[in-house]
Amino acid sequence: MNLDRFFLVFAGIVVLISALLTWAASGWWLLLTVFIGVHLIQSAFTGFCPLAMVLKSLGMKPGEIFR
Repeated sequence: MNLDRFFLVFAGIVVLISALLTWAASGWWLLLTVFIGVHLIQSAFTGFCPLAMVLKSLGMKPGEIFR
């Protein structure tokens, strides 16, 4: 699995966890979903992603998006 695919899987998992926590605990968890959405849009335009930088330094193979 390359960095791009891991990033998408990670973002999807965080959004699903946030939705579950919003349903089960508090509506405030929806802010995590908003944060992830804004970050996905920002990284699409700028290519900057802290998670990608960390994973790259740990030796994960880069893909097409994050080089």
